[in-house]
Amino acid sequence: MNGNGNFRILCWNVNGIRAISKKNFPEWFAKESPDILCLQETKAHPSQIDEELRNFNGYKSWFFSAEKKGYSGVAIYSKHVPQRVAAGFNEPEFDSEGRVIEMEFEKFILFNAYFPNGGRGEERVRYKLKFYDSLFKRAEALRPKQKNIIICGDYNTAHKEIDLARPKENQKTSGFLPEERAWLDKIVSMKYVDVFREFNKQPGQYTYWDQITRARERNVGWRIDYFFVSEEARPLVKKASIYMDVMGSDHCPIGLELKI
Repeated sequence: MNGNGNFRILCWNVNGIRAISKKNFPEWFAKESPDILCLQETKAHPSQIDEELRNFNGYKSWFFSAEKKGYSGVAIYSKHVPQRVAAGFNEPEFDSEGRVIEMEFEKFILFNAYFPNGGRGEERVRYKLKFYDSLFKRAEALRPKQKNIIICGDYNTAHKEIDLARPKENQKTSGFLPEERAWLDKIVSMKYVDVFREFNKQPGQYTYWDQITRARERNVGWRIDYFFVSEEARPLVKKASIYMDVMGSDHCPIGLELKI
């Protein structure tokens, strides 16, 4: 990881790693060949995944799965050996759902997170906001030691009206509730940067589409997958992208290119 080359991190909610592995995922992964790939909603325990997929093309992989089968879960594939890896927060209410892997490298600390969906009522919205609190509390504790913090994943919240196709119709929908959006405002006030918007301020840039209504065909979507980086890490960022043409999930991948 030393030198001045480009370093690519890709991030994707795959909506089931076993399902997507039967689609375009292996070919896409091999073609893109990122330095690091972060996955959310893997919906599988490592024992349920073929060894060929666990150790894909020589990558090292780490999985953190939910206790409940076929639910949640995150994974990281890396070409580079991290200095340290931690799964979860040591908080059983979150760790039982397999929602975050933290990985430390020489130049940055990476969090791969699958933020809860608040769509099942007020209790889950509270759970979701509590997860935000725990994750960023952890990130802030590490920030003095390693200022370059990268937090990627499915945040399950559209921040601004530009980040979803139908903001007026979704004012009372989880994913665009005032209290959820306020948490993203708080992240920004803590000097974390939504790096995609540093490069692209256009509307119509989404990362999730409802499958039932075939919303992707009409691009009636939501931008709920993000790379937020600490302000100190911003100079490392060369590019941030959304790959809206990549199929296989109800989300599309997002990417971050670093100069390190």
